Amino acid sequence: MLFNSMQFVVFFVLITTVYFAIPHRYRWILLLAGSYYFYMCWNPKYIVLIVASTAVDYFAGKMMSREEEQRRRRKYLLLSLFANLSLLFTFKYFNFFSNSLSAVFSAVGLPANLPHLNVLLPVGISFYTFQTLSYTIDVYRGRIKHEDNLGKFALYVAFFPQLVAGPIERASRLLPQFYEKMHFDDRRVSSGLRLMLWGLFKKVVVADRLALYVDAVYGNPGLHSGLTLLVATYFFAFQIYCDFSGYSDIAIGAARVLGFRLMKNFDRPYFSLTIPEFWRRWHISLSTWFKDYVYIPLGGNRVPVHRKYLNLATVFLVSGLWHGANWTFVVWGAIHGIFIVTSRLSLGLRDRLVEVLRLPAKLVRASRMFFTFHLVLLSWVYFRARSLSEANHIVAKIFTGFGGKLFTPGLDHFVYGLTGIFILLLVDALHERWQVGSLLPRWPITVRWPVYAAFAILILLMGVFNGSQFIYFQF
Repeated sequence: MLFNSMQFVVFFVLITTVYFAIPHRYRWILLLAGSYYFYMCWNPKYIVLIVASTAVDYFAGKMMSREEEQRRRRKYLLLSLFANLSLLFTFKYFNFFSNSLSAVFSAVGLPANLPHLNVLLPVGISFYTFQTLSYTIDVYRGRIKHEDNLGKFALYVAFFPQLVAGPIERASRLLPQFYEKMHFDDRRVSSGLRLMLWGLFKKVVVADRLALYVDAVYGNPGLHSGLTLLVATYFFAFQIYCDFSGYSDIAIGAARVLGFRLMKNFDRPYFSLTIPEFWRRWHISLSTWFKDYVYIPLGGNRVPVHRKYLNLATVFLVSGLWHGANWTFVVWGAIHGIFIVTSRLSLGLRDRLVEVLRLPAKLVRASRMFFTFHLVLLSWVYFRARSLSEANHIVAKIFTGFGGKLFTPGLDHFVYGLTGIFILLLVDALHERWQVGSLLPRWPITVRWPVYAAFAILILLMGVFNGSQFIYFQF
């Protein structure tokens, strides 16, 4: 079930209405049943994977709570890690590694008859796997107590607003909320609906409109000029941002309507001044997950400098692989690892250069923002391209092949797409400076409602309603 579908509108209205109409003690049952139904609308049989993951981690958490010695607790943590990562590897990475090994064997003249699994990648498996792993790791570390109520733990794993594409919530934050008695609050509900409307605008007006151009160009990059490929890459940068942050906005807004607080997942990342800042603003729930469960266990900042930078590079390599079973994602992660290490190593030199040249603060800020955005833009080529050779071809042509005409399949794609980008940047810039999201509810109703109506009209007039799924569903 997609957020940008009439099916979800009907589902959400029904769930919300019944949720506030029934007693508090039954609400978690409604949400769990609704969450399972929400997931099963995609493929019913794969609900078995979520149930299996839930059962294993509930058992592991319960057994760890009975053991005081960490040595005895470790075997249940290993059970959780093995079970969850085995499922993830089987469905997402088995064919990738099998094909890669086959290519290596063929290159050296060895027979390569490795098996290939004909399975469909379950939607959101990377997200709910990481969410439930954070629970067992935190129980093992003694940071949280195990959850006694199996049903509420199952709801934590499968909570429908953020089930298939995050934010990746922590048990310490989300589980206690299932015990709170949520009351209908018109201001909170209005705030949630506003955020859902903004997320829908990002998705159907900006992301899906730009996707029509991006897909046409990246589907046949050899046919297009460097200028066209550059424009398509700019469009993809805003497409993926609006697609993923739009999903997060709808998820956070839907949860807020019901009374639940999900963590912020995006914080206007294209206004970042450095690559490290970009990763503090982009997919925040995943970035903090890797920090807490990979980077810090590797030693974090407590190790020698060379080890610290090696740890950072390792985290980004793993992050790249998390995004997809393709070498393009591995290279994308490696590029960001290089960017972030270089950024930290050169920070002192850049600051001293600014002092020596006595550059105006506004110029420094603008130039850093421009440079950071274009580094990220370059990396998006490897994220979007279908293969490394194709990505290298696109990058080479962007820098050398500016001859030829700009591909213009339809003026509406350009006009609507650029208009959507302009509105997005305008709203983000205003919010960056004045937090207009918190100011809007204070405006007179004669101002607020025309703004809501304008966005609704923009969505209806400029939106693409072709039922396209969100990009991060494939991860």
